[in-house]
Amino acid sequence: MDPADPSPTTSAPPPAADRADGADPAGPAAVPLPPAALRLLRTAGFVSNFDRFCITPMLLVIGGALGVPLTTVMLAASGYFLAYGLMQPVWGLASDRLGRVRVMRISLAGAAVAALASVLAPGATVLIVARVVAGACFAASIAASITYVGDTVPAAVRQRPLSELMTAFALGTAVATVVAGVLAHYASWRVVFALPGLIAAYLVVALRRLPEPPRAAPGALFAPFGIVLRSRWQWYVMAVAAFEGAVLLGFLTYLAPALEAQGASAALAGAVTALYGVGSMGAAQMVKRLVGRWTPVRLIVTGGVQITVAFGCAAADRSVPALVACALLLGGGWSFMHSTIQSWATVLSPAARATGVAMFGVALYVGSAVASAVAAGPAERHAYHGLFLTAAVLTVPLTVAAAVGRARYRG
Repeated sequence: MDPADPSPTTSAPPPAADRADGADPAGPAAVPLPPAALRLLRTAGFVSNFDRFCITPMLLVIGGALGVPLTTVMLAASGYFLAYGLMQPVWGLASDRLGRVRVMRISLAGAAVAALASVLAPGATVLIVARVVAGACFAASIAASITYVGDTVPAAVRQRPLSELMTAFALGTAVATVVAGVLAHYASWRVVFALPGLIAAYLVVALRRLPEPPRAAPGALFAPFGIVLRSRWQWYVMAVAAFEGAVLLGFLTYLAPALEAQGASAALAGAVTALYGVGSMGAAQMVKRLVGRWTPVRLIVTGGVQITVAFGCAAADRSVPALVACALLLGGGWSFMHSTIQSWATVLSPAARATGVAMFGVALYVGSAVASAVAAGPAERHAYHGLFLTAAVLTVPLTVAAAVGRARYRG
């Protein structure tokens, strides 16, 4: 037996936390989540977000080094997002059948190889392919980490460890943008891609210590998809996730290029964009304290207001102070809104939780990939006023849809 999977697949009912009758929230088969386990999950999420966001402040630098325009380099970012999203159900299905930890180890091994290919890429084509493969492999880490928490933590308090994970994810974003901007400016953009590869390789070994939580015995191969896709609420939350991914993640990609278009260096642009992670980390600590005191709807609306104001600031002015405020507010809005929607997604299909969370991820990252690709043209023309104004306007219906749906959900 693989040491990463010390617990054989067992037949276990879904956690009672997800039942409407309010029975024992942990469920008899739930596995405790010790601090060491949470640290490993946080590290896996950290490196996934590091790899996903490190390219943002390097887009213009890479384009200059490889002799290609921004629209071509953007394919590496949008292709990464698209692969990241489309691989979610694949990894989710594998996770339900093989185990959360085993899937993380397999995917991180592939990610380490893809990172090496990114470092050695001789031209734009190889780089784009390597980044797409990296996105496909790193796609498993965050969803598997969230699912692991869903398997082991009662629903009533699940948003607290999820907020801890969100803090680690935000830290990955912040560190990635700072480190990438500095290294791209003073050393080489190739060095940046090596860092997540090394961490991924370390985790392949370290995750052997993380026990597999009990899971239901697998049935037919595609049975989890049937469970998930029969839920009308799952479809609704996926639509909200796609909208959120497009509005926030899709347009967030252009904060650094917008600043560089004003003459800022890649290092400064990366530092400013990193404040998104700082804002997210600070807000995540607030969300942990507010869970149980504020309703989910109130958390969502608070996040939506922050995101609207953030993009409004960027539309009005692309100076350093304006984009600093934008980045901080976007991070805060993400923690308030997204962690609440993410927690909602973990209770929709408890019998196929990994697949349900994965489908949520598909919607989120496909939305971000489409939006970032569509916005590449206006960004190439430096039409950032209209780009960020569009994001601000779209945040309003996003907030309404998320808040109204959460208020009506009685699962």
